[in-house]
Amino acid sequence: MRQHRTSFLLCLALLAFLALIVLLAIPGSSPAQDSSAKSAPKAGGAPANLPLIDLDGYNHALAKYRGQPLLVTFWATWCEPCRYEFPLLVELAKQYEPQGLAVFGVSLDDDADMNLVRHFLTQNHPGFPNYRQKPGIDVDAFYHGVNPQWQGTMPETIFYYRDGRIAGHFIGGQTRPLFEQAIHAILATRSSQNPSSH
Repeated sequence: MRQHRTSFLLCLALLAFLALIVLLAIPGSSPAQDSSAKSAPKAGGAPANLPLIDLDGYNHALAKYRGQPLLVTFWATWCEPCRYEFPLLVELAKQYEPQGLAVFGVSLDDDADMNLVRHFLTQNHPGFPNYRQKPGIDVDAFYHGVNPQWQGTMPETIFYYRDGRIAGHFIGGQTRPLFEQAIHAILATRSSQNPSSH
């Protein structure tokens, strides 16, 4: 009887030891693992939350590109023309970057749309930074502060000369030739002549 009991206890100890080895071998199950590592985003995964900007933040972003011709696109996942136009802007950004064109985007999506935003950006792989309009701000004041001629129609694309002045803007979706015409104008000149004001 005592021998059976000893064998039984040895078996239990061996099973517990094997279970511990298996548990430690499973990634992410180590008791000593740093909890911050679990929350770190996976490489190549969906982009992190976009930096939030208000009008001051937008002007600060513009200042970073002073000295370069700049294209800024305002978009949202709920805006159908934006969804069609965004891949074109990604292509144009890659095409004209070697000539000095800078590009950044501003999403007007709400907090509830962030999963859609991440999916959209993962699908399109923009090579340029994107921000998001800060929720809760006075949107009309934001639109007017960004461009006095913009009343919120989407998409909105603004072209800036190297000195930071607005060269022109597009309201609504446009064709590739019109985009290229406007891009060539800001790449080629520092004058105040408008490449477009569609």
